[in-house]
Amino acid sequence: QVDRYLYHMRLSDDVLLDVMARFQAEMVKGLGRDTNPTATVKMLPSFVRSLPDGSEKGDFLAVDLGGSLFRAHQVKVFDDGKQSCQLESKFYPTPKEVIQGNGAELFDYVAECLLDFMENKNLKHKKLPLGFTFSFPCKQTKLEEGVLLGWTKHFKVRGVQETDVVSSLHKALQKHKASFVPAGDLDVLALVNDTVGTMMTCGYDDQRCEVGLIIGTGTNACYMEEMRHIDLVEGDEGRMCINTEWGAFGDDGALDDLRTEFDRELDLGSLNPGKQLFEKMISSLYLGELVRLILLKMTKEGLLFNGKVSPALLTKGKIEVQHVYAMEKYKEGLSNTKEILTELNLSPSEEDCIAVQHVCTIVSFRSANLCAAALAAILTRMRENKKLLRMRTTVGIDGGLYKSHPQYAKRLHKVVRRLVPNCDVRFLLSLSGSGRGAAMVTAVAYRLAAQRKQIDAALAPFLLSLETLREVKTKMRTELEYGLKRETQASATVKMLPTYVCGTPDGTEKGKFLALDLGGTNFRVLLVKIRSGRRRSVQMYNKIFAIPLEIMQGTGEELFDHIVQCIADFLEYMGIKGARLPLGFTFSFPCRQASIDKGTLVGWTKGFKATDCEGEDVVDMLREAIRRRNEFDLDIVAVVNDTVGTMMTCGYEDPNCEIGLIAGTGSNVCYMEDMKNIEIVEGNEGKMCINTEWGGFGDNGCIDNIRTKYDQEVDEGSLNPGKQRYEKMTSGMYLGEIVRQILIDLTKQGLLFRGQISESLRKRGIFETKFLSQIESDRLALLQVRRILQQLGLDSTCDDSIIVKEVCGAVSKRAAQLCGAGLAAVVEKKRENRGVEHLRITVGVDGTLYKLHPHFSRVLRETVKELAPQCDVTFMLSEDGSGKGAALITAVAKRLHNVGQK
Repeated sequence: QVDRYLYHMRLSDDVLLDVMARFQAEMVKGLGRDTNPTATVKMLPSFVRSLPDGSEKGDFLAVDLGGSLFRAHQVKVFDDGKQSCQLESKFYPTPKEVIQGNGAELFDYVAECLLDFMENKNLKHKKLPLGFTFSFPCKQTKLEEGVLLGWTKHFKVRGVQETDVVSSLHKALQKHKASFVPAGDLDVLALVNDTVGTMMTCGYDDQRCEVGLIIGTGTNACYMEEMRHIDLVEGDEGRMCINTEWGAFGDDGALDDLRTEFDRELDLGSLNPGKQLFEKMISSLYLGELVRLILLKMTKEGLLFNGKVSPALLTKGKIEVQHVYAMEKYKEGLSNTKEILTELNLSPSEEDCIAVQHVCTIVSFRSANLCAAALAAILTRMRENKKLLRMRTTVGIDGGLYKSHPQYAKRLHKVVRRLVPNCDVRFLLSLSGSGRGAAMVTAVAYRLAAQRKQIDAALAPFLLSLETLREVKTKMRTELEYGLKRETQASATVKMLPTYVCGTPDGTEKGKFLALDLGGTNFRVLLVKIRSGRRRSVQMYNKIFAIPLEIMQGTGEELFDHIVQCIADFLEYMGIKGARLPLGFTFSFPCRQASIDKGTLVGWTKGFKATDCEGEDVVDMLREAIRRRNEFDLDIVAVVNDTVGTMMTCGYEDPNCEIGLIAGTGSNVCYMEDMKNIEIVEGNEGKMCINTEWGGFGDNGCIDNIRTKYDQEVDEGSLNPGKQRYEKMTSGMYLGEIVRQILIDLTKQGLLFRGQISESLRKRGIFETKFLSQIESDRLALLQVRRILQQLGLDSTCDDSIIVKEVCGAVSKRAAQLCGAGLAAVVEKKRENRGVEHLRITVGVDGTLYKLHPHFSRVLRETVKELAPQCDVTFMLSEDGSGKGAALITAVAKRLHNVGQK
C-alpha cells in the first residue's frame, strides 16, 4: 500500500542515470562564462588549487560558521613524516537573534568568540594564520575573499548579501585591536566552504581524495576541476576546486517531473520557496518534515492511525530527522517506531508502525539515490577529464545524515558503485572537516607561498632584464671584432672563421651535385638536381644513415670509413656509381679554412670524440677514405658549415638573405662580411661569409655574471668542460640537462616529487629537449605533461607538473633571449657595415629548437626587435640548409670558378 502510495519516490536506475546526465549538463552550464549567469548549479571557483601533500606544518587558527553551533579551532600540523595533526576546539551557540539579525552583530559575535578562544588557549599575543569556514554560497575572486550570494540553512542576516565576508570579519577584529595586540593583524589566509574543508581534511590523510561531499543539515559537493574548463577564472594551468552548490539543482524546473506533491508543499512552507529544491529532497533539514507531510495525508485518507489526525501531525517540524533515524533502526524491530509515535500522541497499531517505518525508508532511500546520481555525474566528469578508462579516487564525506543514519552510507556507496562501475571509489569519513579543513587550506596556502618564494629564488637568475640583454649584445659585438682582427684572433673566443664562400646564389646555377651532411647522430647523403632559367627548381633525393656511438667516439679512420661506406650504399641505390659528381661536404663542426675545399677541424662538439681528427683537414681525410675503398671517385668542391648552408638555401629564394642562424642541437650564426674587415684573409674587395662559431662566446668569462650554478653543473658534466659556454645556455643539446639540474635541486628542497629523486632523474641526458617543446606546448593539458613525466619515471602530482612547465619555460625563454641578443649584435654590425640609418635584412633559420619549440622563435624575434630597433629583420625558415645548402654552395663555387677561368 505504501509502495503504491509513494510510487514516484522510488527511483529506478534508468531514472538515476537520467538525473546523472541532467546534472552533468548543469555542471557544463555552470562552468561556461556565457551560460553561468542562468545556471542553477553555480560551480563556484574556490581558488583552492592544491591538495595537501603531507609537508604542511605549523600552528593555525580556524573559525567555522554555518551550522547550529559556531566553532573556533587551533590546529597544529606536524611535519614528522606521520602526517599527524592536533585539533583543539571550542563550541559557541549561534543565538537566533544573531543568525537572523544584522551583519555587524554577526561578525562582532564571531570576533568575540574567536578572541575568547585565543585567550583560553593563551594565544592572545600570537599572530597565527587564520582560516575561515563559511558554509554559504560565496563568489570568490581569490582565496582570501568571498562575496555572499545568498543565505541558506535558516540563516537570514541583513546587510551581508553581496558584500565580502572576509573584510567584514577583519573590521570586527579591528575593533578589538586595543585589548588584543594581534587581533587587528590576524591574517585571514583562506575563506573556505565546509565542503572544500571536508575534501582537504580527507586529502591530508589520503592523497587520492579529490571530492568533498556534505550530507547533513545542508548538502553540497566539491571536486578538483581542470582549469582549462573553468571559463570564470583566467588561466588554464593546473586545477582548482569547484564548489558546485548543487543544492539549487532543479530550481529552473529541471527536476519537476521527479518532485512529488509533498516536495511542493514542503517548499511552499520553507523560508526560501522555489530555491534549493535539490537540497530539499536530500538534506536532513527537510527529511523529518517530508515524512510528516506524507503521514498527514495518509492519515487523512484513512490509511494510518484509523484516520485520526493528531495535533502532532498538524504541527510543522514536529517530526524531526532524529525520529526518522531512530525509526529506521530495523535491528530494534518496531519498538523505536512505536515509542516515537506514542510520544507524538498517535495510537499506532503494528501495521501503522510497519507502514511508518517503510515511509521513512523510502524518503531516506530517495535522498541517497539522488545524492548518488549527482555524485556519479561528478566522478564521471573527473574520469573523462583524466582520459582514464578506469579511475581510482577517494570521496571525503561529512554530515549528520551520512554519519548518524543507520543505513544511509551503505545505500549511497552501493548506488554510486552501480552507476559508475568504472570508478573504484573509496569513501572516507572526515573528522572535523569544516574546522580542520579550513586550517588545512590555510596550511596549504602557507606552504605554497613559502614554496613560491623558493621556486622564484631558483628561477630568478634565468630572468634577464633588458639592461642585461643589452650588455650581452655589447659583449658579443666586442668578441666579433676580436675574432676579425689579426692580433686578437688567436685568443678570441668567437673564432670568426672565413668560409671562402664569396657569393650567394644568383639563379643561374644548374647541374647535378652530391651533398654529404655530418653534424649529429645521423649522416645523410643527397643527390641534388638544380635547374636554372624560367623552370628554376631544386630536386633532392636522400638517404639517412645512423652513426653508432662507438664510431662517434672511436678513431678518425673508422669514422671516415663509415661515411664512405654510406656514400657507396647511396650511389649504388641511386645507380650513379660511375659518375664523378661535384660534392659539397656539410661538416657542422668548427673548422679553420684556408680555401673553400680545405677545412681543418678546430675541435669536436655535440658529443663527437673521434681521435686523430682535431688539427687535420677533413677533406683530406675523406679523400683518403675514398682512396682506401677504391670503388668510386668524387670531386670535393666545398667543405661547408650547416649555418652557411642555411643562409645559402634562403639566399636562393631571397637575395636579401645575408645571415644564417642555427638554433637546434647546436647554436651558431654566419653572415656576409666585407672583405676589408676580415684582417686574417688577404684582399679588400667584395664579401665573404664568416662562420662566427659563436658557441664559444663567454669561454673567457665575459658572461660569467649571468651563468647560474645549474649552467656550471651542466658544463662540468659535459664532454668539453669550460668550452662552448654560450652554446650550453642556448642550444637544444643542453637545455633539457639544465632543466634536469633545476628539477634535482627543487626536489632536494622538497618542492617537487614529494622530495624523492627517482633513479631516472639521476641519469644525465634523460630530459631531452624535445620534452621541453612538448611540455611547453599551449595545446597540452597538464594531464599530458604528467604522462611525459611518467615516461621519465617521475610520478608527478598536478602541482609538480605546473612547476616543471614553469622551469622549462624559464630555461627556454632565457635561451631564446640570449640567442636574440647575439643576433642583434650581428644585424647591428651589418647595418654599420652598410653605413645606413635603417637596415632591411633577411635571416635564414634552421634547427629543431626554432622550428618545433612553441615559443622560442617568437621570443627570439621580439628580443632582436627590442635590441636592434633600427633593423627590420625578416626570418625565413630554411628548407634543408645542410643538404640543399651544401649543393648550392658547390654550385655557386663552380659558377664563380668558371667565371674566374673565363
